[in-house]
Amino acid sequence: MDGKPPEFTLELSADRSNVKDVVKGIMHTVFFHRFFTPLTPATHDVLDTTLPYVSEDDIEELIETRATALVRSLDTASSNHTSPQYSAKSNGTSRGSLAIKFLEKKRRKGWFIAKADEETVWETWTIEVTLTSARSEPEAERNRRVMESSLQKAAMKVVTTVNEEKGHIPPITTNESNPFPYQIVVNPKT
Repeated sequence: MDGKPPEFTLELSADRSNVKDVVKGIMHTVFFHRFFTPLTPATHDVLDTTLPYVSEDDIEELIETRATALVRSLDTASSNHTSPQYSAKSNGTSRGSLAIKFLEKKRRKGWFIAKADEETVWETWTIEVTLTSARSEPEAERNRRVMESSLQKAAMKVVTTVNEEKGHIPPITTNESNPFPYQIVVNPKT
């Protein structure tokens, strides 16, 4: 693979009461389409949208801990607008992100000895989250429509992207149950 690995950005808008479920739903959607091991199909409903769900303990636990960390960082940002790592707007919204990185293990070659494997990123999914708040019922209703729309658009972008962008996926060269390690990084640009 030449150059920088592809990075796909998904934008979500969510209120405090739904942000964790919305973020977890999109992370599960990405893993469902990029986790190359046999899966038992499962779904979860988030805001009246049915999304695929990966029922693997390791992935569920990682997604849960990273979504919780993102929510904490959003809460910190919304209560402390002076934090330089977030672009908090004056209307009480705050932003955060997380990156799902899929890695390929490559055997490093030495002259006479085998060196340790090195992991290189072959694809990154960045999820940009805007936390919204409402001061009135009409504003809350508008925020819910925006939240539902952003979730549906993000889910469709995942499906469209994984169906169109396949050429950069490295060959599977191992018999391990999961050929590609992964990481989830909260607020990767900070």
